[in-house]
Amino acid sequence: MIPRLLSPYAIRDAGYYPIVTITGPRQSGKTTLAKAAFPNHEYLSLEDTETRSFARDDPKGFLTRHPGPVIFDEAQRVPDLFSGLQTAVDKDASPGRFILTGSQNFLLLKEVSQSLAGRSGILHLLPFSRAELDRRPQSEPGDPLKLFANRKPGPDVPSLPDLWETIRTGFYPRIHDRGIPPEIWLADYVQTYIERDVRSLVNIGDLDTFERFLGLVAGRVGQLLNYSSLASDAGVSVDTARRWISVLKTSFIVFALSPHHRNFNKRLIKSPKLYFFDTGLACYLLGLRSRVQLETHPLRGALFENFVIAEVAKAYFHHRRQPPLYFWRDRIGHEVDLLIEEGGALYPMEMKSGATVGGDMLDGLLWWCRLSGRSERKGKEREEGPEEREGMGKAREEKGGEITGTRAALVYGGDDAYERRGVAVRPWFSI
Repeated sequence: MIPRLLSPYAIRDAGYYPIVTITGPRQSGKTTLAKAAFPNHEYLSLEDTETRSFARDDPKGFLTRHPGPVIFDEAQRVPDLFSGLQTAVDKDASPGRFILTGSQNFLLLKEVSQSLAGRSGILHLLPFSRAELDRRPQSEPGDPLKLFANRKPGPDVPSLPDLWETIRTGFYPRIHDRGIPPEIWLADYVQTYIERDVRSLVNIGDLDTFERFLGLVAGRVGQLLNYSSLASDAGVSVDTARRWISVLKTSFIVFALSPHHRNFNKRLIKSPKLYFFDTGLACYLLGLRSRVQLETHPLRGALFENFVIAEVAKAYFHHRRQPPLYFWRDRIGHEVDLLIEEGGALYPMEMKSGATVGGDMLDGLLWWCRLSGRSERKGKEREEGPEEREGMGKAREEKGGEITGTRAALVYGGDDAYERRGVAVRPWFSI
């Protein structure tokens, strides 16, 4: 078993709370983690028809028979159980009595917030991170650049795929544990899990339309979320598109990156950007079945960006923290792919899929840092009124500029780590 970064946090929380809830997408390894972290707990799956019937028909009797310590897998399948759990832990609040897992975030957390508020620790487990596959430690988020430690896998770690094969394969555990080709496993995953979860949350009459919708969502990875355009291309109403996107978020398939608003420039984009938690799934939905197809695909840059941002999000979730992640873009076209907000400070990051770093790759970071007052220009006085500049051409005229007093990073598709004009340049595998 590949150790999970979230495991010690689950064990720690079991010493604080009578209930620990582990949620995340299907097949992300929740059951495996729960069993490994709590080997002395009884295990019961509420997917089992007989077990589920008992729990649903007689929750009190069910909990009397299984008073804990016990793992209830897919707990959202029996919503009536949560009231019984509340009564049980109010009578006996011994820590770590019940471990709940579930793959439907909305249903599970709705029940937890309604019945078990203050009684349960809540953790989110996503598919493997690159650090977990490398079997290397990962710094707890705080100083974001510590996430990019430039550590290569140790000599005892099996050889891992290169950049494009990594992005195409994705990170679902069964692909790596069993060596299943991603195009085979992901096809079954879409049919077996996504459609089942979606059907249990919203009524979808035409699955072919929904499959087309999934492909269109994948085609918009890293782009501003435009519900009207998406609905028009899919042949559904805007309300339906909103509902289906909400379901994909609930099922931990996609997540939205919100724009960061700072008053130093009022002309800001306000729509979120859409990403997949797993790039392998995005590549499958785009019909990319080989690394050669991916390397030459028009969305290769967007998928690389998705890969890095999803890895940062995993780093936060797997250290039991909500990711404070944003992007920044103004209406002229200046953009920073990722802003990490820590302790009131903002850490800008850019992602470029190229194996070499060209000077213009730093323009977005340099522009943002000048705009926010965090850069200086060698041999020149800083200009005022940056909001009046009309385009990246002006930014490129200021290439003497250098970032100071900030922690900016560029993650790229190459192998070397170094500093350039005040920016930490880091290779793709370092996170």
